[in-house]
Amino acid sequence: MRTDSVSSTPSESAVDLRTILDDLRTLVLAESPSSDLAALARSARTVAELIGARLGRHPEIVGVDGVDHVLLRAANPEVLILAHHDTVWPLGTIEQIPYSEAGGVVRGPGCFDMKLGLVLAVHSLAVLRRQHGEGIVDRVSLLVTGDEEVGSSTSRRLLEEEAKRCRAVLVLEAAGPGGALKVARKGVSRYRLEVTGRAAHAGLDPETGVNAAIAAAEMILAAAGLRDVAAGTTVTPTVVTAGTASNTVPARALVEVDVRATTIAEQHRVDQSIRRLGPSDPRATLVIHGGPNRPPMERAMSEELAGLTRRLAGELGQAPPTTMSVGGASDGNFTAALGIRTLDGLGAVGGGAHAPDEHAQIAAILPRTQLLTALLGELLRGSPGPADAG
Repeated sequence: MRTDSVSSTPSESAVDLRTILDDLRTLVLAESPSSDLAALARSARTVAELIGARLGRHPEIVGVDGVDHVLLRAANPEVLILAHHDTVWPLGTIEQIPYSEAGGVVRGPGCFDMKLGLVLAVHSLAVLRRQHGEGIVDRVSLLVTGDEEVGSSTSRRLLEEEAKRCRAVLVLEAAGPGGALKVARKGVSRYRLEVTGRAAHAGLDPETGVNAAIAAAEMILAAAGLRDVAAGTTVTPTVVTAGTASNTVPARALVEVDVRATTIAEQHRVDQSIRRLGPSDPRATLVIHGGPNRPPMERAMSEELAGLTRRLAGELGQAPPTTMSVGGASDGNFTAALGIRTLDGLGAVGGGAHAPDEHAQIAAILPRTQLLTALLGELLRGSPGPADAG
């Protein structure tokens, strides 16, 4: 365990707000929808160039199934920082929601979720590099994935491999309201229920048909009935399609179902129950696609790091951030499920994720960077003491 510490001068600890905002603008202008591989490739190059410019080391771009991820791999990693550069916004959104700095907030597609968090991570590492020397970069790995918004199917193996080399993971996803840390996230499962019946004329001989829409309606009600409000488990049918013409018995129907659970046990219960579903009409068939996408991030994996972060905030003269559990998932779900201490929500303070009013508070940028820098420094000096998750 390392116990060394290095004192720093004010100039070594200084963070320039204008530079941070300029870097954020560069990343926001590099639009990066998850579904556009060419745009993601351009964005990955921009991210790699920014990291190289600020940290003096150029990361590698790791392509997996056409998706580009950016990895600054430490030689002897102790901490992994996770971020993502993909967004939910299609190309051209920057014309409708241009980058701007006004009224105390910065706006632009992806600024809050989560390009500012990525910039904060880079600048925090830059401060540590000035304080501790070049060797600090050999102890922190930074992984910027390109498919977080669509389930991390190509990056999961990579991020899990990098996390296993570390003793803590910090996720720079946006903070909760007021800068809250995210100490628990629900696990996510997604299903596509494909029902097949038999077409027939709805007026001449409907009885010879097998109505896939009716069978799908049964599946919708049965799936929704698996929710458990007390346990925090939600089971939500979302997209439903059926039929080809108004005078034809539907021969095919599709139902998509979103499941969120706070524990692995609940996620497993719902999964097993969905797989036992079946239509009442034996002539109809049901094929179930999908399953658990991300395991839950349970509070026990975050409490120690949250307590340390709150203590450091107090020492910096900041109000200790609150903690919260959320329904949305992140890549932190994967690392926490591996048994690695994981803290999420360390990024931008603001709001409007995935919405036209997406924004980040400019006044929170420097305090947030200082807090992240202090947290990284403490983790690299040794293990945190007893938690005060508050």
